[in-house]
Amino acid sequence: MDKVKIALQYLLPKHLLSRLVGKLAAAEAGALTTAGIKWFIKRYKIDMSEAAQSQPEAYASFNAFFTRALKPGIRPLCLDSDIMVHPVDGAVSQLGPIEDGRIFQAKGHNYSSLALLGDQAEDAKRFDGGDFATIYLAPKDYHRIHMPIRGTLSKMTYVPGELFSVNPLTARHVPGLFARNERVVAIFETEVGPLAMVLVGATIVASIETVWAGTVTPPEGKRVFTWDYPTQGPEALTLEKGAEMGRFKLGSTVVMLFAKDALAHFAAGVEAEAVTRMGAPFATLAPQAKQAD
Repeated sequence: MDKVKIALQYLLPKHLLSRLVGKLAAAEAGALTTAGIKWFIKRYKIDMSEAAQSQPEAYASFNAFFTRALKPGIRPLCLDSDIMVHPVDGAVSQLGPIEDGRIFQAKGHNYSSLALLGDQAEDAKRFDGGDFATIYLAPKDYHRIHMPIRGTLSKMTYVPGELFSVNPLTARHVPGLFARNERVVAIFETEVGPLAMVLVGATIVASIETVWAGTVTPPEGKRVFTWDYPTQGPEALTLEKGAEMGRFKLGSTVVMLFAKDALAHFAAGVEAEAVTRMGAPFATLAPQAKQAD
């Protein structure tokens, strides 16, 4: 059955399906929308007691429900200045060193950081010898993405691509999954060097948003787009640790890249398949990296 599921993903018109679902998810269809939301809550066992608006009727569209806010304080933010925090609710897919420019995906599969970043060679070079972490957001999860550390936006890249599912089954069977799917790469300058936040699209992900650009996908055409941003002066965009930086309309994956020696070590319990909660400790910053900034 696993082979059949993977084969179907190659055959399905994934972009067309995703755009159609996106239109349905954006529709404000009253009782029909509410019924769909109630079905989704039951199907995926979503804990609505955590949501700022706990009643399905409060959401005019499925997108509004899916990108729902949480109650204030429901995800306490670790304020220790030496700690980087989890950016999302989800589960760790993989994490570890970037070795010879390669990122581990699953047993028998890896891909290049260069490909992940849209073949931007200068960007990839900044993460040589660094670390990565891949976090999968399941349908039941909270789908706003937050900053793991204070950072100033320096670049954004939109990379067109496929729209395979990004669930664990697909990660085990589709080569170079995260470097072949549609994605948005945001690079921030932090006290421990550059941080790449790669927001990976997937089947029926209607769009990816950032707080500074709004909806980034899907633009027209199939070429890579890049935007550079000032890192100093009144137009510089600095986001504090824990601040929202983006949203997925339907679920997906975040891949984070860190510079060499930026992290001293990952926090206790942060390993493959571990559950993540936004704001909880993710890694300890390396003292020498902070001093070098």
